[in-house]
Amino acid sequence: MEKFIVKGEVQLCGNVRISGAKNATLPIMAATLLCSGISVIHDVPYLRDIQAMQDILILLGAKIRRQGHTMLIDTSNVSKVEIPEHLMREMRASVFLMGPLLGRFRKVRLSYPGGCAIGPRPINLHIKALEKIGAIVDESFGFIDAEAKELTGGEINFDFPSVGATENAMMAAALAKGTTIIRNAAREPEIADLQAILNKMGARINGAGTDTIRVDGVARLVPAEHTVMFDRIEAGTFLTAGVMTRGDIVVENVVPEYLFSITDKLQDIGAKIITGKDYIRIKAGELRGVDIKTLPYPGFPTDLQAPMLSLVTIAKGTSIITETIFENRFKHVDELTRMGAKIKVEGRTAIIRGVEKLTGAIVAAPDLRAGSALVLAALAAEGTSEIEQVYHIERGYENIDKKMQALGANIVKL
Repeated sequence: MEKFIVKGEVQLCGNVRISGAKNATLPIMAATLLCSGISVIHDVPYLRDIQAMQDILILLGAKIRRQGHTMLIDTSNVSKVEIPEHLMREMRASVFLMGPLLGRFRKVRLSYPGGCAIGPRPINLHIKALEKIGAIVDESFGFIDAEAKELTGGEINFDFPSVGATENAMMAAALAKGTTIIRNAAREPEIADLQAILNKMGARINGAGTDTIRVDGVARLVPAEHTVMFDRIEAGTFLTAGVMTRGDIVVENVVPEYLFSITDKLQDIGAKIITGKDYIRIKAGELRGVDIKTLPYPGFPTDLQAPMLSLVTIAKGTSIITETIFENRFKHVDELTRMGAKIKVEGRTAIIRGVEKLTGAIVAAPDLRAGSALVLAALAAEGTSEIEQVYHIERGYENIDKKMQALGANIVKL
């Protein structure tokens, strides 16, 4: 089992280029199944989740070739519509395959997806959306079978603005007959990125980034070339690391506007921020406690709750963090407590009383984002920390140890 060894109390300084977004790449990879031919995707990060999606596409019949961070996906010979259970259980994002397979082949069979154990993430919204445009869905013995003689446009109204369900609905509706209106759609920038490549493929979609998306179905789609947007969560993690280590770093290859909810809270905590067209420079100031509530975009992202919680453990005063998206997303609290943090959890709220410093300890990453929080804590802590189960972290962060080393961090992987 691999682990990180981190010697703390080193200021992070310098520039770091943010990788392509995992949460944009995965649905884009799935979208290539909507047509036959070779699609070219640039700025694809090297991540465990990307490899898992690649394995699924290959099993379905796709041919994939990587040239650095460029991925060429040939879907000409895709014919299978059933995804093996062992691959579905590796990654939550495998559910993105429902919409494209149903759209192109009018049939799909899969089991319930896996991924990080951060609380229930039912796929009922995905199923409801597909049923609204003509799919007949049967759930039995842990499997989901969806079929449609014809997909027809319809009205989809989400009870909650689910990112995955919005994207699945867009992909299936792209090849439906007629117009589909998606209301209370999620507004994340990654959805606009998916809309961009779908329209390059010949789809007629507009409204991504707002709460209402219109999809005018077309008869067929063609392969396209696209560059994936930057990873907002990786950017936010490095910005937070800069503040937590009292450093001075510049994150590059970003759109500052997409990170406002994060930079706004970091300024409240005491950070000094300078923004440019495609970069953000952040310097630490006197840290003070804040109140944070996670919300769908443009609110504060749930995926950055854990890193931010690490940061406020060493801020003066009391901070309150409320998690409204997932009910089981405070697994990092016990590990941070081992490092000297003072945290009390009441339901979906964590109350953090800042301490002067954390101390190194042996901890384990319980999930992806909790793991990144432990890396940040270790970087700021006195002494040496060991972080086990780093495979969780590598699901969503490309070479996080090497990028931290380039900024001056004393971190190695064993």
